[in-house]
Amino acid sequence: MGKSQHVVKRDDGWAVRGEKNQRDTSHHQTQKQAIDAARDIAINHKSEVVIHGLDGKIRDKDSYGNDPCPPRDRKY
Repeated sequence: MGKSQHVVKRDDGWAVRGEKNQRDTSHHQTQKQAIDAARDIAINHKSEVVIHGLDGKIRDKDSYGNDPCPPRDRKY
């Protein structure tokens, strides 16, 4: 499984950053645009998207890899 992709707030919008990376992968005006970009990367790398809220706390996660022990999705 590849690096998790984090969607995080920045002063000028939202960013996607790979786990443990020094730099942001991409910048976006809206959180939705950043989530869509992170999802594309996560699907390609079979990894996870971690979405942070305005306060920096994790508010949601989505897995796009072959997780041997997937969590039960309580959203649906």
